[in-house]
Amino acid sequence: MTTHAGAAELAHVQCLPADEPLAEAWRQAANEIRARLAPWPSSATSPAWRLHAKTPDAVASGDVVWLPRVPESGLGTMASVNVDAWRASGAVVLCTSAHAQGHVQDTLYTPDGVYRVTGVDDPAFLPAFAAFLDCGFDPHDALVLGRAWRTDGSHARHEDADTLGAWPTVLETFPTVLGQTPSPGPFPACPARLGLYPVLPSADWCGRMADLQVGTVQLRIKDPAHPALRSEIERTVAAGRRVTHDSAWFINDHWREAAQAGAYGVHLGQEDMAALSAEEVATLHASGMRLGISTHGYYEMLAAHHFRPSYLAVGAVFPTTTKLIATAPQGLAKLARYVKLIAPHYPLVAIGGIDASNLPEVLDTGVGSTAVVRAVTEAADVAAAVKGMQRVFAQRG
Repeated sequence: MTTHAGAAELAHVQCLPADEPLAEAWRQAANEIRARLAPWPSSATSPAWRLHAKTPDAVASGDVVWLPRVPESGLGTMASVNVDAWRASGAVVLCTSAHAQGHVQDTLYTPDGVYRVTGVDDPAFLPAFAAFLDCGFDPHDALVLGRAWRTDGSHARHEDADTLGAWPTVLETFPTVLGQTPSPGPFPACPARLGLYPVLPSADWCGRMADLQVGTVQLRIKDPAHPALRSEIERTVAAGRRVTHDSAWFINDHWREAAQAGAYGVHLGQEDMAALSAEEVATLHASGMRLGISTHGYYEMLAAHHFRPSYLAVGAVFPTTTKLIATAPQGLAKLARYVKLIAPHYPLVAIGGIDASNLPEVLDTGVGSTAVVRAVTEAADVAAAVKGMQRVFAQRG
């Protein structure tokens, strides 16, 4: 067991009722797991949670109710009514049903959504779930981290113990996200380290990157009614072909037009990918294009993993004024853990608020690519800015 000195008890999670033996057992076990996750920053801004070992008489925002013995057939009418009422009050409800061979299915109801996973049951699941909530993770991310946890320690790599403690970094122990469109199989591979990755608003901007021989570029035009959309895509694809070394140029969103133009790859957001039908996913796969998918945490990384994309993007790492990333900043501590989990399986691209000033510390996490926007589009000297950031990558090998 790797326990780090100075690790505090749970600061943001209460196990209630305090005099209930099961709640006390949860608290003690969660404290032990929390200590094994250190060093991990405890933020004063993390939400407070109340995890109930007994069904409470009333709930409010911050309450978490666990129903651990839901029948495989699902909730009955009365239980469904209770869940709906609890969600309406701002509570989080976790329903678990047992399946064969030690597997379980979890359905997490939050005021904002419903999340379903299946994985291996472990006696330490609920304390692990509490520990990750205490670390500031949203409930759906804490759920998959908790399900990844193994009492025998197989969720973590021994070589990471000094830096990450017993943090889950073995993808095979994580649960599977349910309810997704069937996947036709792995998408084609792209370079393992995509390097500097400018995300740009026009073919003219992309053409400037071709002049500088930038290997990875993305054209991002969000307006599907853009009057010159096809032309912009075609010009970008043509510009990418002028790059003579490791050219991996992507088109954001418009995958049909990208396929028609013969693009190397496309990049889709989490919601865009989820909106595709099985036929559309199959058509996208049959195009032969590479696929990148945006993610914003552990649950979404597992959802993207279902499609076996060419790379995953994760962010926002830092606060950003662009609208590419709508979620709260992830920070470097999370990014370092994402790298340990994902990099053995997919190229990982960090995005959000990255520029020349913070690029070295981002690369210190081990990530092999960083998407940049304003660091290029707002640079006083674009060529100098691009070459300077490329040098930083080159210094890391």
